[in-house]
Amino acid sequence: MIIRTKAYPRVGLIGNPSDGYFGRTIGFAFTNFCAEVILYESPELEILPSQKDQSVFGSVAALVRDVELHGYYGGIRLLKATVKRFCDYCRDNQIELHDKNFTLRYRTDIPHGVGLAGSSAIITACLRALMTFYGVAIPKPMQAALVLSAEKDELRISAGLQDRVIQVYEGLVYMDFDKVLMEKQGHGLYEPMDPGLLPRLYVAYADDFSEPTEVFHNDVRARFELGDSKVHAAMRFWANLTRRARRCIEKRQTEALGKLLNANFDRRRRIYRLNPHHVQMVETARRIGASAKFTGSGGAIVGIYENEKMFRALRQELARIGAKTIKPRVARPDQRGPS
Repeated sequence: MIIRTKAYPRVGLIGNPSDGYFGRTIGFAFTNFCAEVILYESPELEILPSQKDQSVFGSVAALVRDVELHGYYGGIRLLKATVKRFCDYCRDNQIELHDKNFTLRYRTDIPHGVGLAGSSAIITACLRALMTFYGVAIPKPMQAALVLSAEKDELRISAGLQDRVIQVYEGLVYMDFDKVLMEKQGHGLYEPMDPGLLPRLYVAYADDFSEPTEVFHNDVRARFELGDSKVHAAMRFWANLTRRARRCIEKRQTEALGKLLNANFDRRRRIYRLNPHHVQMVETARRIGASAKFTGSGGAIVGIYENEKMFRALRQELARIGAKTIKPRVARPDQRGPS
């Protein structure tokens, strides 16, 4: 039996990065790209390398760039961490696993390091494959928590729950990470929304400007934990923006929603040290008349455009600064496994 599972990139539409700070966000998964994991039974357990795991380079500079983007362990570490956390979960919940071995391999065309959650997509797809192979059903909120744990606890990657929730649930999701709720039940409130309510959206990204998420998050976590008033105020601001944005989406108030997206980025700019190339993408889109904000940790932006004429202008002007512009196809909400 050959098991093939996929997971998609995500866009943080509003509220990010408050998801890692007990805030609220809205986001969606889209199918223009994907991460795929293939699993099949084999005599020994083996994890095969992919393009993230190359060891042959054209130059020293190419090797250095690869290490800067992927670290020293590429994508194989993501699969190893997922298997480890899956087994931990099953052990802790007295779920007995059969003793068959398997081979894992993966592929992904999700642009790397541009804030589209490509790494967590690989982990999500891997978790789905393991669940299928062992016949284990895991509630969706716990799936998202396991994906996050593989990154944060096993690999020490800075991350929040938003990406994993969207990639597990797919579609368009409203997320409330209220601290009391999180501490009580171990996860937030995750409510699917109708993707058909979304206005015309574009996503633009620049591979040449990619960088690891740890660079983007710089010292904000430490400032938050030390009680920095500006950081705490920003997290509350983004959480409140999300509530307002939900109403705008449900009432199809496109102009008002666009202003909220812009406000999300403008507040972020006040407390983060941002890559000037990423800021240039936002400013270029806004000059054309579209709204614009980061989709995640920088390198990609999302916004609302008015019509095809504006979309063509976006694509043309953003291409001048090395960015590609697409119309995201929102993923159909996932029906695999319990809610």
